[in-house]
Amino acid sequence: MNQFMLLGFIALGGAVGACSRYLISELCIVLLGKGFPYGTLTVNVIGSLIMGILMASLSESIIESSLWRPIVGLGFLGALTTFSTFSMDNVILMQQGEIFKAGLNILLNVTLSVVACFIGFQLIKS
Repeated sequence: MNQFMLLGFIALGGAVGACSRYLISELCIVLLGKGFPYGTLTVNVIGSLIMGILMASLSESIIESSLWRPIVGLGFLGALTTFSTFSMDNVILMQQGEIFKAGLNILLNVTLSVVACFIGFQLIKS
C-alpha cells in the first residue's frame, strides 16, 4: 500500500472518530448536563478501552496491523480521544473556581482511561 492510500485510510478513520466524538459529547450533555465535562471523560475512557483491545489484538495476531493500526489507532482514536480538550476542560474548571471538579476530572480521566485500556487488553489476551 502506498503512502497516499495509507493517509486516506487514516483520514477516513479520523473523520469517523471526530464525528463519533461530537455525537458522544452531545449525548452526554443531553443525558448528564453541562455541569461536568462528561463528554470528554466518556470519549477518553471509550477510546482507551478500544486502544487496549486493538493493541492486544495486534500483539496476539488476531488482526493484521497494516490497516487496523492506522485506521483505528491513528485515525479513529486520534480524533475520538481528546487530551487537548481534557486539558482545556480543567483550565476552565479552575478558572471558574471549581478546583474539586478539576481534580476529580483529572483523577477520573487518567484512572478510568488506564483501567479501560488494561481491561480492553485483557479481554483479548484472556
